[in-house]
Amino acid sequence: MTAQITVTVKLFAAFQEAIATDAMQITLPDRATVRQVYDYLVIDHPNLEQWRSLTRYAVNLDFVEPDMLLSNGDEVALIPPVSGG
Repeated sequence: MTAQITVTVKLFAAFQEAIATDAMQITLPDRATVRQVYDYLVIDHPNLEQWRSLTRYAVNLDFVEPDMLLSNGDEVALIPPVSGG
């Protein structure tokens, strides 16, 4: 059996609108990266691919790079670009 982790994903702005929720739990393989969270979401919501290069990521309230390894129970926030004045 392959080891797995469960993370909570917090969604904002365009992500929240596309997926129709502000948070969800997902299960990933052990040693998954933040990038794999995005990959997981794009499977069911391919329109989110347009935001990939502009998205910031946070794990447990700290900004991180997409290649950061996740641990079981982490909270991952996907923060798309925002506009406004």
